[in-house]
Amino acid sequence: MKEKDNTHHMHIELTREQYATLCAKAKRSGLTKRVFIVRLLEGEKIRERPTEELRLLREEVHRIGNNINQIARSVNEGIATPEDAGHGLYMLDKVYEMMYRIGRR
Repeated sequence: MKEKDNTHHMHIELTREQYATLCAKAKRSGLTKRVFIVRLLEGEKIRERPTEELRLLREEVHRIGNNINQIARSVNEGIATPEDAGHGLYMLDKVYEMMYRIGRR
Protein backbone atom coordinates (compact mmCIF):
# COMPACT_ATOMS: atom_id res chain seq x y z
CA MET A 1 0.00 0.00 0.00
CA LYS A 2 1.36 3.40 -0.94
CA GLU A 3 1.98 5.86 1.88
CA LYS A 4 -0.27 8.43 0.15
CA ASP A 5 -3.17 5.94 0.35
CA ASN A 6 -2.65 5.82 4.09
CA THR A 7 -2.72 9.59 4.75
CA HIS A 8 -5.57 11.95 5.46
CA HIS A 9 -5.90 15.62 4.69
CA MET A 10 -7.46 17.77 7.38
CA HIS A 11 -8.50 21.40 7.45
CA ILE A 12 -8.57 23.21 10.80
CA GLU A 13 -9.36 26.77 11.70
CA LEU A 14 -7.29 28.64 14.23
CA THR A 15 -7.68 32.08 15.68
CA ARG A 16 -5.04 34.62 14.79
CA GLU A 17 -3.47 34.15 18.23
CA GLN A 18 -3.50 30.35 17.97
CA TYR A 19 -1.89 30.47 14.54
CA ALA A 20 0.75 32.93 15.76
CA THR A 21 1.49 30.63 18.71
CA LEU A 22 1.78 27.60 16.40
CA CYS A 23 4.10 29.47 14.05
CA ALA A 24 6.29 30.76 16.89
CA LYS A 25 6.60 27.40 18.63
CA ALA A 26 7.31 25.54 15.39
CA LYS A 27 9.94 28.10 14.44
CA ARG A 28 11.64 27.93 17.85
CA SER A 29 11.77 24.13 17.57
CA GLY A 30 13.13 24.24 14.02
CA LEU A 31 10.19 22.17 12.74
CA THR A 32 7.56 22.86 10.12
CA LYS A 33 4.07 23.53 11.45
CA ARG A 34 2.88 20.15 10.14
CA VAL A 35 5.72 18.18 11.73
CA PHE A 36 5.30 20.16 14.96
CA ILE A 37 1.59 19.21 15.16
CA VAL A 38 2.26 15.56 14.26
CA ARG A 39 4.92 15.25 16.94
CA LEU A 40 2.55 16.78 19.50
CA LEU A 41 -0.11 14.25 18.51
CA GLU A 42 2.39 11.41 18.85
CA GLY A 43 3.25 12.59 22.36
CA GLU A 44 6.84 13.47 21.58
CA LYS A 45 8.58 16.07 23.69
CA ILE A 46 9.38 19.03 21.49
CA ARG A 47 12.41 21.07 22.41
CA GLU A 48 13.41 24.46 21.22
CA ARG A 49 16.53 24.71 19.13
CA PRO A 50 19.55 25.80 21.11
CA THR A 51 19.97 29.54 21.36
CA GLU A 52 22.81 31.31 19.58
CA GLU A 53 24.38 31.78 23.01
CA LEU A 54 24.37 28.04 23.64
CA ARG A 55 25.68 27.29 20.14
CA LEU A 56 28.60 29.64 20.69
CA LEU A 57 29.23 28.13 24.10
CA ARG A 58 29.35 24.64 22.56
CA GLU A 59 31.91 25.87 20.04
CA GLU A 60 33.98 27.28 22.88
CA VAL A 61 33.80 23.97 24.75
CA HIS A 62 35.04 22.23 21.60
CA ARG A 63 37.99 24.64 21.40
CA ILE A 64 38.75 24.14 25.09
CA GLY A 65 38.63 20.37 24.60
CA ASN A 66 41.16 20.67 21.80
CA ASN A 67 43.38 22.80 24.03
CA ILE A 68 43.13 20.23 26.84
CA ASN A 69 44.17 17.50 24.41
CA GLN A 70 47.18 19.60 23.42
CA ILE A 71 48.04 20.16 27.07
CA ALA A 72 47.73 16.42 27.76
CA ARG A 73 50.11 15.66 24.88
CA SER A 74 52.51 18.31 26.21
CA VAL A 75 52.37 16.81 29.70
CA ASN A 76 53.02 13.34 28.28
CA GLU A 77 55.98 14.70 26.34
CA GLY A 78 57.33 16.50 29.44
CA ILE A 79 56.77 20.00 28.01
CA ALA A 80 53.84 21.13 30.22
CA THR A 81 53.26 20.42 33.88
CA PRO A 82 50.48 18.33 35.39
CA GLU A 83 49.27 21.58 36.99
CA ASP A 84 48.68 22.99 33.49
CA ALA A 85 46.49 20.00 32.70
CA GLY A 86 44.65 20.35 36.01
CA HIS A 87 43.94 24.02 35.28
CA GLY A 88 42.59 23.15 31.83
CA LEU A 89 40.25 20.53 33.28
CA TYR A 90 39.08 22.99 35.94
CA MET A 91 38.22 25.56 33.26
CA LEU A 92 36.39 22.95 31.20
CA ASP A 93 34.35 22.01 34.26
CA LYS A 94 33.34 25.67 34.70
CA VAL A 95 32.26 25.88 31.06
CA TYR A 96 30.14 22.72 31.46
CA GLU A 97 28.48 24.29 34.51
CA MET A 98 27.63 27.37 32.45
CA MET A 99 26.24 25.23 29.64
CA TYR A 100 24.07 23.34 32.10
CA ARG A 101 22.68 26.58 33.55
CA ILE A 102 21.98 28.02 30.11
CA GLY A 103 20.38 24.77 28.96
CA ARG A 104 18.03 24.77 31.95
CA ARG A 105 16.57 28.19 31.04
